[in-house]
Amino acid sequence: MRFSPNFPLNLCMSFPMLCFAKQAVNSRCYKKEEKGMPAPTTHGSLEPWLRGTLRDAPAVPRAVLHALELAREDLWKWCYSLSNAQLNERPSGMASVAFHLRHISRSLDRLLSYAEGRQLTPEQLEALQSEADIDGNHENVLAELDAALLRSEERVRALARDDLEAPRTVGKKKAPSTLGGLLVHVAEHTQRHVGQAITTAKIVASR
Repeated sequence: MRFSPNFPLNLCMSFPMLCFAKQAVNSRCYKKEEKGMPAPTTHGSLEPWLRGTLRDAPAVPRAVLHALELAREDLWKWCYSLSNAQLNERPSGMASVAFHLRHISRSLDRLLSYAEGRQLTPEQLEALQSEADIDGNHENVLAELDAALLRSEERVRALARDDLEAPRTVGKKKAPSTLGGLLVHVAEHTQRHVGQAITTAKIVASR
């Protein structure tokens, strides 16, 4: 049996508990404004790629920008209300939410450096080594993520009109890729860690 994506919400009038659950989720988003960082604009159930936005960008860079926009909305929704202890918790040895947020921030910087035709700096390599630190501070980790997403959007836009088939090399071994390949990887790699961060966030928040 197939249900509409909005099926659970359509039952709210009959099932008050579903209404309460929806209100609880929304309250997690509004909590961000109380802490001094604005909540992302909501667009109902439509994800960024379905909103008809960013038409000025070619299709591939536009998809990457939409992926970053979705990452911001999902991470703020599920991770912003976590405490410092919850951000650093590693349930059953899993990587912490703080790790995933830092890894998203710093891997975006590294991948876009390769996309721009540059190799990594000593500072970027040093930052890589501290991604798994267990002393993640809520304010610092989220501020780094916010800045990284904004910076990454600007960098993707700057590359939007370049030749996607232009050759690029990755890492010390200079593995072959292209500008288009790197931009696609920016999107899929970010979303992979968004999913992992959200899963871990749900686990630690339920305890």
